Amino acid sequence: MSKRDYYEVLEVSKSVTEVELKKAYRKKALKYHPDKNPGDKEAEEKFKEAAEAYEVLSDPQKRARYDQYGHAGVGGAAGGGFGGGMNMEDIFSHFGDIFGSAFGGGFGGFSSRPQQVQGSNLRIRLSLTLKEIINGVEKTVKVKRFKLAQGATSKNCPTCNGTGQTRKIMNTPFGQMQTQSVCNTCGGTGKVADHIPPGANNHGLIKVEEEVSIKIPAGVREGVQLQVRGKGNDAPFGGIPGDLIVVIEEIEDEFLKREGDNLHYELYISVPEAILGTKKEVPTVTGKVKITVDSGTQSGKILRLKDKGLPLVQGYGYGDLFIHINVWTPNLSKLTKEQREFFETMLDNEHFHPKPSKNDKTFFEKIKDMFM
Repeated sequence: MSKRDYYEVLEVSKSVTEVELKKAYRKKALKYHPDKNPGDKEAEEKFKEAAEAYEVLSDPQKRARYDQYGHAGVGGAAGGGFGGGMNMEDIFSHFGDIFGSAFGGGFGGFSSRPQQVQGSNLRIRLSLTLKEIINGVEKTVKVKRFKLAQGATSKNCPTCNGTGQTRKIMNTPFGQMQTQSVCNTCGGTGKVADHIPPGANNHGLIKVEEEVSIKIPAGVREGVQLQVRGKGNDAPFGGIPGDLIVVIEEIEDEFLKREGDNLHYELYISVPEAILGTKKEVPTVTGKVKITVDSGTQSGKILRLKDKGLPLVQGYGYGDLFIHINVWTPNLSKLTKEQREFFETMLDNEHFHPKPSKNDKTFFEKIKDMFM
């Protein structure tokens, strides 16, 4: 089942501000809050859906990737979504402050709820060819990550009795004052190690190598970061796993040079071919195509093959392939005596004198036309 648009979920526009976004999420979260809709599975799913949308749109980097690539840019195609991979405790741990005291500081305010610890993120670089970029691809990579060791167990922290917080009561001239802080023993998780298997660290984690499947959407660019949720390091004793951040690197093609969504190819032709005209095969990302070079083509002419570039990241369609014509002039030392004599007789021939017409554009005009 395809995901709904995050802006549609929160009923906001794409130009929504941070304050407006938070207000919209709070409205949705309070409407579908489990305490307000006990036993209502549909309300619970909408509650999770709103949390997933807010988690992405409230983060500037994730929001930018989502605006460009949709759900695929924020891990929707690679590793599942927020609502599908996190439970209610995860959501309240992240966004409980937004509910404030609307539900008495219990389930919604999480004042007595242990702090959920999240595992650290991992970052890898993934190199792609132009063909893989234009079509999209699914890659399987090996990642070394910390996972909770089999047999590792925990128990409630003896200092905070599993709450993750410690309280102090102080007598002041105005009466007793209670302060609350994160437990120093367990770091707010409410748990400490009970049994550590051999090879695991003090948090019950052991390093393993694991294969991870990553779906790359078509048209990604150099430096784009994709997020595979839950494939980073595990958190100690059942916390929230971190994410795998995939940084895209582009393998430079031998012939085709990329410029945004457009491609460029340098085509060299001989002097006779420029004079007589010719047909040439040129490479594209989907295979070779045959083009016609007209008689009298000048060096520097640019031919445009529409829709032979890369998918447009902003929407539907493709960029173009620009073919730059270069007339190859042979070195004098490479010519035979007869060839040299032929060209010497052509020096004063009027047909070989440069006579640019008004229709022949300058280099800068060609560049301007190319970008228009």
